[in-house]
Amino acid sequence: MTSSPAAGSRILATGHRQSGEVVTNDALAERIETSDEWIRRRVGIRSRWVADEPLADLATGAARMALDESGVDPATIDMVIVATCTAQDRIPNTAAEVAQALGLPNSPAVMDVNVACSGFTHALALADHAVRAGSARRALVIGAEKMSDFTDWDDRSTAVLLGDGAGAAIIEACDSQEIGPVVWGSQPELSNAVRIRAQEGAFAQEGQSVFRWTTTVIPKVARQVCERAGIEPSDLDAVVLHQANLRIIEPIARSLGLKDNAVVATDVTESGNTSAASVPMALSKLVHAGQAPSGGKALLLGFGGGLAWAGQVVTLP
Repeated sequence: MTSSPAAGSRILATGHRQSGEVVTNDALAERIETSDEWIRRRVGIRSRWVADEPLADLATGAARMALDESGVDPATIDMVIVATCTAQDRIPNTAAEVAQALGLPNSPAVMDVNVACSGFTHALALADHAVRAGSARRALVIGAEKMSDFTDWDDRSTAVLLGDGAGAAIIEACDSQEIGPVVWGSQPELSNAVRIRAQEGAFAQEGQSVFRWTTTVIPKVARQVCERAGIEPSDLDAVVLHQANLRIIEPIARSLGLKDNAVVATDVTESGNTSAASVPMALSKLVHAGQAPSGGKALLLGFGGGLAWAGQVVTLP
């Protein structure tokens, strides 16, 4: 479906989905050599979800919540983008499965995007570009991961990190640019630092290398995103970074010089690292809890596997 180019796009509504079992640090300590204190001190995580449903069902659940919140007719959705790195099947893609589950008519464009932890913010930019170019009028953008399918539960360096979930946002055309210009990029020479390779079958990473890269590169990217949006970091009402590690999130937020009442998402403590799902899920939880002010400015910034990043400043729904 095509329509007239739009001046901008906006986030109309959000949704999120987690299901299955909440696995605490103490529960993990019964299986591997670790402890609640060790995990909290290193990454700030207290628990994570292990889903009892397929990836596409997680994505569909988050989408249904966003659709219910928005009140829009699903028949008006003409693009579905799912960001994920944990799809079990190559064909059909997860976006097609979501479109089928939702019963979307009108031949929507369906595509999956795999940029690991920055997948959602990449997908959000693609949807914004499509709307502004007139290739779509209303898009459903989802970040969904079932990391438990690719977790080595006997590896304490990674098993303590990962969780399952999905977050969704409905994007539509509007007369102003409420999804700011994207800042994105990568360092492919470091791409092996985070991986799920077919021959290995499980998530693996070079933790110290990723930590150093994140804490040196991403604060600069965050400022670039604000600059592209024409605002100062002190103008932000909320910051939603990829939920990888509380020891990464908190220092980056402090480095930005935020105002005292700015909200910083810390869903990682309850959900663990959910890769492409982490930004939209954390955003949706803030919105639905009333912690993110409607009409305020939020920095969304995904970073990780690739090593890649993408971020934009958005107006909160």
